Amino acid sequence: MNVAQLVSEIKSKKSYLCVGLDTDITKLPLGISKDTEGILQFNKEIINATKDFAVSYKINTAFYEQLGSKGWEIIEKTREMIPSNTLSIADAKRGDIGNTSAMYAKAFFETMDFDALTVAPYMGYDSVEPFLKFNNKITIVLGLTSNKGSADFQTNPIYNPPLYKTVLERISQWGTPENLMFVIGATKAEALVEIRKIVPDHFLLIPGVGAQGGNANEVCRNGKNNLGGLLINSSRGIIYASSGRDFAEAARAEAKKLALETQPHTEHL
Repeated sequence: MNVAQLVSEIKSKKSYLCVGLDTDITKLPLGISKDTEGILQFNKEIINATKDFAVSYKINTAFYEQLGSKGWEIIEKTREMIPSNTLSIADAKRGDIGNTSAMYAKAFFETMDFDALTVAPYMGYDSVEPFLKFNNKITIVLGLTSNKGSADFQTNPIYNPPLYKTVLERISQWGTPENLMFVIGATKAEALVEIRKIVPDHFLLIPGVGAQGGNANEVCRNGKNNLGGLLINSSRGIIYASSGRDFAEAARAEAKKLALETQPHTEHL
């Protein structure tokens, strides 16, 4: 799935919703076995319950990698469950010297056939460029994150302009809006006005809405562009909306609620 198809899906569903599959085996609800088969069943039911509203699914690979080889099998099988009309994201935050990045890119873009992959840019151009070489794939680079430690470097006042602005400006020149997106934490919504001046045309993946306290309406108001340009992610707030046997129904209700709260004005897209 490419950016043009994503825009079409946003228009069709009137939604910016990205559902994060941060599936924790210890948090599986009643009626789901706490084992690898249970994780697959849970993911399948969450996807089926939310696919009418989601334009993207994001698999946080750490929740699966910690299970060893079985976890990698779950990643691959869950990827196969994601509908072809939604953007599949591997949230793996890879980034290393060029030849290592090339192998990461091959693993996620070819072997597992994800549409997009999150990438850490700290090592610079030669660590990001191998991901951008893949046709019809999207590299999602960390821009401004919501964690407390973002103040150590990204927004540290010793840098003028702030380091995250330099990162966005520099990296936006390495790719295009068709193969490059940026991660901007929802709790940094006030910064989106300035960010849009730097990257007016790129899609932004916005995690942190819901359980982490990000305000979806503020994100939309400050962050949308002419194509919409947003993927608003909610993970725990949707997939753990209920710990009971009604977890799928509760997830669907939360997905619908968030989609409606952030509904694009499609006549402007």
